[in-house]
Amino acid sequence: MKHIPEALAGHLAGRVTTLAVCWLVRRADGLVLGFTDHDRPLTVAGTPCRPENGLEATAVAQGPGLAAAGGEVAGSLSGPGLTDADLDAGLWDGAEVEVHVVNWAVPDETAMLRRAVIGEVTREGRAFRAELRGLAHLLGARRGRVFAQGCDADLGDARCTVDLDDPAYSATGTLSGPAQAADLIVDGLDGFADGWFSGGRLEVLSGPASGLAVAIARHDGTAEGARLRLWLAAPVSLDPGTQVRVTAGCDKRFATCAQKFANAVNFQGFPHMPGTDFVLSYPGRNTGENDGGALVP
Repeated sequence: MKHIPEALAGHLAGRVTTLAVCWLVRRADGLVLGFTDHDRPLTVAGTPCRPENGLEATAVAQGPGLAAAGGEVAGSLSGPGLTDADLDAGLWDGAEVEVHVVNWAVPDETAMLRRAVIGEVTREGRAFRAELRGLAHLLGARRGRVFAQGCDADLGDARCTVDLDDPAYSATGTLSGPAQAADLIVDGLDGFADGWFSGGRLEVLSGPASGLAVAIARHDGTAEGARLRLWLAAPVSLDPGTQVRVTAGCDKRFATCAQKFANAVNFQGFPHMPGTDFVLSYPGRNTGENDGGALVP
């Protein structure tokens, strides 16, 4: 049951109300930002809520059960903390949101309506729309491990143990030539086979974008240098001469773990688990299949 302060409850019972909605957002980097649909700034829980982004919320569908409540908020990409670069950097992924109703005539009269997290974010020009997911959606999230043939560790983490500082799995290089939005040419990677960095990571070491990290979709060798195609275009321009560090990629297969990283002993999947074809198969006379022998030599 939501708690409504006595002063605000009295205001709501009146014939005329002066209400606004405020959103307090805690981003992935810990920064707390405030927004409001009012026409002037308001302060809620010590956080200034700014009107510049023109936020508007849709109706929220919420029932008495455990179904996840839905809803959206829309606005413009403007002002500090809410830019294209912030969205591309993933700072808004899974951000925590508190929705408050405020008496803008007496801003101390406020009540929290709901908590949510930001889900899918879409953009159209300078406008954005963000899905608000109620906390009940966490009940549907996966917990623990899943039996699967692929590895569920992240390359280089404590379960994987691969040392990504090993020169065999990482290298520094320099961007050369004009950089396309998601297509880069990097000098200094000539000693690596094509595809070595596919699925890996590129980190910018110099320039205005220093510290930016992006995922590599594909790595091909060319006469000009190594061509790295990114999954998403870098949010800022990367100029020739920019220093970068690239790390190898892993496709989560047992063969890759054994052959590329010599790390089969730490593989965190179940590569010999029978698949659907085996489960649905049956013994065949004179075929030599399903004879009761070991599946793995």
